[in-house]
Order: sequence, then C-alpha cells, then structure tokens
Amino acid sequence: MPTSEFERERARFLEFHTLHAAQWHAAAAAYATQLQGILAGPVPGCKVDWRIKDPHEALRKFSRKYRASLEESGTPYEISHYLSDMIGLRVVCLYEDELEKVATTVRGHFEVIDMTDKVSAVEATEASFGYKGLHLDLRPIPTHAADAVTGPRDAFELQIRTVIQDSWAILDHKIKYKKAIPSPLKRRINVLAALFELADREFRQIRDETELELRAAPDESEDERPSDAPATQRDVANSQLNAFTFLKIATHFFKDFEFEPHKVDGFVEDIHGWAPDINRARFNHLVRSHIGTVKRYRLFLEEKDGGGSFNPYTVMRHCLYLGNKQVFTAALRKVARTRFDTWLQSNAGRDKNQ
Repeated sequence: MPTSEFERERARFLEFHTLHAAQWHAAAAAYATQLQGILAGPVPGCKVDWRIKDPHEALRKFSRKYRASLEESGTPYEISHYLSDMIGLRVVCLYEDELEKVATTVRGHFEVIDMTDKVSAVEATEASFGYKGLHLDLRPIPTHAADAVTGPRDAFELQIRTVIQDSWAILDHKIKYKKAIPSPLKRRINVLAALFELADREFRQIRDETELELRAAPDESEDERPSDAPATQRDVANSQLNAFTFLKIATHFFKDFEFEPHKVDGFVEDIHGWAPDINRARFNHLVRSHIGTVKRYRLFLEEKDGGGSFNPYTVMRHCLYLGNKQVFTAALRKVARTRFDTWLQSNAGRDKNQ
C-alpha cells in the first residue's frame, strides 16, 4: 500500500478511535470491576488497573509490527484489525506463583484468544534477564455476553505481573538504548534485572518460610522439654518470644480475633522493650495466669461505660502489668493504670489472683 493510501487508512483509524473511545472506557472500567470481584477470593491482594491505548501509540505499534510486511506483500488492511489491545488491563499480584492462579481464574470467566508467557520465555534463556509476566488477549464468553446484553463485549489485553515485575517493567521502559550499547552497560542492565528477579523469588520464599515457622511454633498448651534434655536450635527458637510464638499463644486465647502482621510486630517489639529477657513460656504464663481477672475487669468497664476499646492487645497489656507492675508499668498509660489499680483494690477480697 503506497504511503498516500496509508495516510488515508491512518485517518480512518483516528476517526475509528474517536468514535469508540467512550465505549472502550466504559468497557475497561466494567472489566476492571469484574476482575477485582472474581480475584478477591482465590488471589486476594491483587490490584487491577486499566487504560485505553493512545491512538498515536497504536499507530506506531502497527507500523513497527505489521506495516512493512503487509505493504511488501500488497495485502490490503485495516489498521484496527491488527490492534487487539486498545483496551488494556493489568493485574498486579504479590507473588510469582500467583500469576498462574490469576490466569486460571480469568480463563473461567473469559474466552482466551491468545496467551504469551513471558515468564517462561525469559527463564528459558540462560544469559538473559528482563520483563516477565503473562499476557492474555481476552473477550467475554459468548454465553455470558448473551445473558448480559448491556455488558461490554470488546476484546482486551490483560497483563498479569507481580509487584516486582511491574516495577521492573516501569524502570526498564526508562532505560534508553538497551540493545546497541557497549557491553559493560548492557551487563549492568542484566545484573539489575537479575536482582529484581531474585527479589521476586525471595519474597515468595520468605512468605512460604514464614508460614512454615508459624506452623512449627509450639502450641501454647505444649509442655516444656525436660530440663535435662539437650536443646536443639529449634528448641532455642521456640523458646523465644517472636511473632510466630506470640501468635500461637494469642490465637489460643483470642480465637476469633484477626491479628494484623504489622500490629503483631509492633506489640512484640514493645514487650521486648519492657522486658528484654522475656521468653515464650513467661509470656504465656503471664497471660494465662491473669486473663481471668482482666476479663472480669473488662466486663466491669463494659457494664459501667461500654468498655471503650478493650481489644485483645489491651487485655494482654493488662495481664502483663498485673503479672509484674514494676517491669510492665509502661504497658498501660497512667490513667489506665490508676483505674485498673483502683478496681483491683476494691476487688482484692474476691480475687484469688491478688
């Protein structure tokens, strides 16, 4: 096709883009909402965003990938037929092994036109590092579209990446002249890409090992080893009060409470600040010995003024304070200490723990 005819086809495509842009925006937003809903259960924590391809960027892509071969063979064409990613969505998940989970879930709700596995493509090349992720060209399954006539029916491209892959893709896009550059610079780019890949792998392994550590932590009801038994590294680790052993104890006493990781970290750090030598057994003893008294105090507050924010952390703070008021003075604010001490004094005759 001569240049003049390409220019006419180019003008037709720009008109086509203007005509359909509003429809694509609506469809993309609807797809994003649908994806967020279907992924919330099987792959929680995913982020979904979308975009409509800029018409001039689309034209550059067509020229780069298709125009020369089509014109060389004299094949008539319409530019819009060669661009399946005018609607683009991206799912960013946390870990590498969630990529396929996302893809499998999506396949159950959309028809797959094409799929590109850039993870396998990069990993199959020994000396190359770079962008990794899954690309799927999708469209609504016909039966689903028939059931929801008002819903979108446009095809779209879905990119599935981890947080690390997404970060690398953004940064990699900003690095100029990656191919025809001196070898030392090319090597540095490869090293940087390899570090991103390593980070992805380490995050997944840390997640897996965190789960293993949590399951391996002793239950709060387990007996301590005999004093004359040889201690192993696992025994030493399990005797420490850390996030894992704390959770085993805390979830035993507060089964229906969801302990958020960042709050667990902060609370365990506070405990070690108050009592640097405290171990798992000591913490368990303090909570077990005094939780009955503290729960009665909480009931008293609830009957008197609604109890305020007396959550499990507050209960444990009171247990620690009651176990050793000198060491754990900072576990409660002055107002809370005064109020609790006053209640303890008034109930001293009825409380066997005092």
